Amino acid sequence: MAFEKARGIHTKMLKPIVDRMSNVDPATLTWISVLFAAGCCYLLATASRDSEGAWKLLGAFALLLIAAELDALDGAVARAYDKVSKYGDWLDHTIDRLVDLSLLIAIGINTAWIDVHWLGWAAATLTLLGSYMGTQAQSVGLGRNYGGFSRADRLVTTFVGIAIAAIMAFNGSPDIELPSAISDLIGLGAINPLSAVLLISLVGGIWTFLTRAMSSRRQLLDGE
Repeated sequence: MAFEKARGIHTKMLKPIVDRMSNVDPATLTWISVLFAAGCCYLLATASRDSEGAWKLLGAFALLLIAAELDALDGAVARAYDKVSKYGDWLDHTIDRLVDLSLLIAIGINTAWIDVHWLGWAAATLTLLGSYMGTQAQSVGLGRNYGGFSRADRLVTTFVGIAIAAIMAFNGSPDIELPSAISDLIGLGAINPLSAVLLISLVGGIWTFLTRAMSSRRQLLDGE
């Protein structure tokens, strides 16, 4: 989607930093990003709906931003200094998947913001299936498939959800009540920014899985 296409612009913005990292091992940046992501997950899982929780959400936002920048830097450094390797590619994608799932599960187990706790696990599962379709396409020689609700889209959605949730926590704002027809359909009586992140990620995962599966099927059949 749109945010995935913005990767090139973001890479150019990182160039002044990359130019000073010739002696840095890209894998080191990847592992450091895990520490920030883990801290973010802890804050997301334990944030309450008061001012203390709001500060935790702002902390989670900051840690996720640092983790995301480090994740972008590792690949940029590897390409800039001819340090691209199969191990680095494998490590980067493995960590990306673990962070993606951990963020959604962390939000899902938060008892202050989420009432339906299976929602986090469902969003994580569908996100993983969508990612799997991309790597499966590559495994049969089609190249990486980035169609659907990309990781960049999901990260931006998560950032926005965390920021709005922090504002709601500072103000003591309640959840938004849903119409009974929608409530009966999705099993939620009300929605807030963090539950919205899970719902959007779940639907996005389904869309990504179907989009990538149909694209791969079409390419494979056309190639026979």
